[in-house]
Amino acid sequence: MIIRTVIALVLSVFAFFLTMRYNLHMFQLNGYKNDEHMHWLKKNLRQQWLLVFGLILGILRVIFPCLALDIINDLVLLLIILVYSAMKRLNTKKKLVYTARVKRLIVTNLIVTALILLLCAGFAGIAPLAGMFMILVSIQLVVLILINVINHPVEMGVNQYYINDAKKKLKEVPNLTIIGVTGSYGKTSVKFYLQKLLQERYNVLVTPESYNTPMGVVKTIRSSLKSTHEIFICEMGARHVGDIKEICDIVNPHHGMITSVGPQHLETFFNMENIKNTKFELADALPEGGMLFLNGDNEYINEKAKEYPNPIFYHSNTTGSGYYAKDISVSQVGTEFTVVAPDGTSERFQMRLIGAHNIINVVGAIAVANKLGIALADLKIPVRRIEPVEHRMQMREHGLVTIIDDAYNSNPVGSKAAVETLAMFDGIRILITPGMVELGEKEAEFNYKFGTYAAECCDYILLVGRKHTEPIKEGVLSKGFPEEKCLVYDKLEDAVSYAYAIKGQGHKYILLENDLPDNY
Repeated sequence: MIIRTVIALVLSVFAFFLTMRYNLHMFQLNGYKNDEHMHWLKKNLRQQWLLVFGLILGILRVIFPCLALDIINDLVLLLIILVYSAMKRLNTKKKLVYTARVKRLIVTNLIVTALILLLCAGFAGIAPLAGMFMILVSIQLVVLILINVINHPVEMGVNQYYINDAKKKLKEVPNLTIIGVTGSYGKTSVKFYLQKLLQERYNVLVTPESYNTPMGVVKTIRSSLKSTHEIFICEMGARHVGDIKEICDIVNPHHGMITSVGPQHLETFFNMENIKNTKFELADALPEGGMLFLNGDNEYINEKAKEYPNPIFYHSNTTGSGYYAKDISVSQVGTEFTVVAPDGTSERFQMRLIGAHNIINVVGAIAVANKLGIALADLKIPVRRIEPVEHRMQMREHGLVTIIDDAYNSNPVGSKAAVETLAMFDGIRILITPGMVELGEKEAEFNYKFGTYAAECCDYILLVGRKHTEPIKEGVLSKGFPEEKCLVYDKLEDAVSYAYAIKGQGHKYILLENDLPDNY
């Protein structure tokens, strides 16, 4: 009896920690937002059906502790351990980061669990403890939401302390020029391009990687801002109305740049009007005399821009007010184009980047650098030195195969531009994609359209994930694309292996368009 009890206890502890770790990982990927995590749970409950079974078993053991369910209980716990060990190994794109907040969530979870078990033992004895532990293992699905509510006052206090400290550090560098960069897509790339151009003359600080949340910005300021910095380029991300304003209230930008407005994160924004208004929260925060740089190719931006005086537009391959590119040529080694400034001066530029969206992004960076005092001629060498941002139309050569890595994320505009860029190359053009996510009710519609674009630009289309890519395949086949060249795989690795094995004359170009995060 004692041995069996010890075995059950060990299995319960292992199962508890594995289920907590997995769901904590998903909670972190969902931005510690209770509403987003609940939405994710509703969509992905089938992934954790075993916990639902465990919850029912646990309730039965608590109500009827004398039932002969010991062997079933242990088998279920063992199965939970095996399943969640396997799920841990599958989550490889972005690991769980044990931040201070995550550690606080774990500690609170352990305290609450211990209190529940102690109360259960105190009121009902040890008989129902095995069932109660099974319940506590199974409710890790939702318990983090409760723990997050419990920790909310502490998290608010900690965050406010860090925010106040960041504001203090900004005041200690009074001559610092702060440039806010936001957009539905393109903001991370533009941020790094702008850094490359401005650092020719100025000491520049940028938010690293994709640090574009309020606390990511705060962390950058507190850990990296020096008195010698002259310009701070602050990327501003958003998933909800008010997110950009929250960052602007911390940093108070002097100038702003909106790279795009489009259907991104529709699951949390709900409609395009909310997205448009949220991106322009940056424009609303600029002081009198602050420069507002806008992507003039974007229809949503052009609609909203009428509300703001004297914005500075930039365009790709179109004439218009502001800066624009013309005479664009693309090759395997990069892109050449001429930029014309508002005063009529122009310069020819070369860069190693490909894709129409990279042209508009670089033109935008050139516009900002030029307005901050750097002549177009002095920007030619810095533009030539711009490196592709990792996983954003990044080209890698492998013998007779060129990988075009655009796997960081995908959106309706960027995916269309990516396959159209692929179509420019002379060779066997292969698309590998799992499609697009976070597009709300329009997700299937946008993926269907993506399929129609891809059919006109690719020789082979390899889809990853059977259910999610159904709309893409429908769009592909609607254009008369050969069904034998539109294949579906369960794993990315299998699709890549098939792409390498495709026989034919000429060079192969493989476009990796998007790579879904672990919570998808």
